[in-house]
Amino acid sequence: MTLEIRAMTESWSLPVPLTIASVLAVLAYLRGWFRLNIARKTDLTVRRLVSFVFGVLLIWIAAGSPLSVLDEESLTVHMIQHLLLMTAAPGLILLGAPVMPILHGLPSWFVRTILGRLFRNLQLQGINRVFERLPVCWVVATAALILWHIPSMFALGQKSETCHMVEHGSFLIGGFIFWRPVIQPWPSHRASLEWSVLLYLFLATLPCDILSGFLVFSERVVYPAYLGTPHHFGMSVLEDQECAGALMWTWVTILYLLPAAILTTRLLGRQTERADGYVQS
Repeated sequence: MTLEIRAMTESWSLPVPLTIASVLAVLAYLRGWFRLNIARKTDLTVRRLVSFVFGVLLIWIAAGSPLSVLDEESLTVHMIQHLLLMTAAPGLILLGAPVMPILHGLPSWFVRTILGRLFRNLQLQGINRVFERLPVCWVVATAALILWHIPSMFALGQKSETCHMVEHGSFLIGGFIFWRPVIQPWPSHRASLEWSVLLYLFLATLPCDILSGFLVFSERVVYPAYLGTPHHFGMSVLEDQECAGALMWTWVTILYLLPAAILTTRLLGRQTERADGYVQS
């Protein structure tokens, strides 16, 4: 395993555009976070700061670190990339409530002349409201997941660097769209949490369970591109496929169960408060 890690790091080269974009995003957030906290105009905590920075770091790890070298040789590594880009990084970034800090961290002329116009655009406001609807968010995230795991599309992403970047981008955007109605960061228009969000999280596990179950229990290699690649970590191609499926199954179940449990506690707490208030009145 040491030799594999050494070979992976030696064949890796620093992705300059992604690294620059990640650093600039963190610097803009940090600048806005400090300005807002000094002015006491927000309740942005250190926890939100850490969440945002860690989310950006996960994007870089998935798409720009030495991990990306093995994605064409191991389905498990490829699955780790997908899970980081679609489930972990977007949720952490949204938990950091990024809009206000970044708006205050960017140059004022840029916010006023460019972003200000975008925020005031009625068509974009309408699109923003569409992507707050649970069915729309579910369909978009599920479509991104299923599309790029169709064997022909998967092979296309492996052969073309451009398609590979589009694949990563669609996973990342799909992740942001999926988590938005759950986390509801500003400028979300959803007034309060609803029980439908729990159903939304449950239904989101179904396509992942079906795909991961297919990978685990399939007796043939689903993605032939891995047949000609070196065997890593002592696993055959079929064992690597089973590991990737089991990883998705476990990861998604835990990651979606956690917010579902938190939301259930909050909703039950609100119902208890309302019941107590009704009894007292």
